[in-house]
Amino acid sequence: MQPASSRVEGCPLSLNQVLGRLEEHNARRAAELQQFDAKRIYRMQYHGVFRERDAEMVVRVRFIAPNSKQFTIVSQSGSKFVIDHVFKKLLEAEQEATTGDHRKQTALSRENYNFALVGYESTPAGAQYVLSVQPKSNNKYLYRGKIWVDAKDFAVARIQGEPSRNPSMWITKTDFAHEYAKVDGFWLPSQNYTETSVRFGGKSKLSIEYQDYRVIKAPPLHIIETAHREQVVLPVPTSD
Repeated sequence: MQPASSRVEGCPLSLNQVLGRLEEHNARRAAELQQFDAKRIYRMQYHGVFRERDAEMVVRVRFIAPNSKQFTIVSQSGSKFVIDHVFKKLLEAEQEATTGDHRKQTALSRENYNFALVGYESTPAGAQYVLSVQPKSNNKYLYRGKIWVDAKDFAVARIQGEPSRNPSMWITKTDFAHEYAKVDGFWLPSQNYTETSVRFGGKSKLSIEYQDYRVIKAPPLHIIETAHREQVVLPVPTSD
């Protein structure tokens, strides 16, 4: 792992500087974000040796600062097993991860991760710092992989990786890719993809599409310098 003071050729900032600005901007955005409403579409396809299972679920989500999330299922179709044992478990895990000590323990911070600066890329959306991340603990909500940090807003724009620990003895490997988009000044999830290989054969592909954001900002007097509410939490599908 590279020391925090190291630089990568072509990078305007050091790792320490990038992390400092990421934490500062995360705290500011968390203090400014009062509420958002959005629609999510969960889709999963499982193809195995013995059977195939597909399902879809549409959910309305409401976030109210600092850590309340309310989910309303709008519609569901397909495999009841997938709906009950994957989609609904994801919602439960997300709520658990954003409450109490879990929120602090799953935050994208130097307390929970080791970071290394591995690149600096130009993209159609602008320049981005590329950091590798390694969890410091075996917390089931942490992950290892890479993050892409927007060089202007110092927000996470993209994540690729795998869970810090295998979520089930029936799963041999899980890879995910999460993308974020700027909505009314806030970087919020836009698309998530997860591919899981199941022991004894079979693969599942899970996607989550985020739509129809409505963001409410807090009044300026509500901005608190010490706020550290924003987290990148990556719930992992349970076994099929």
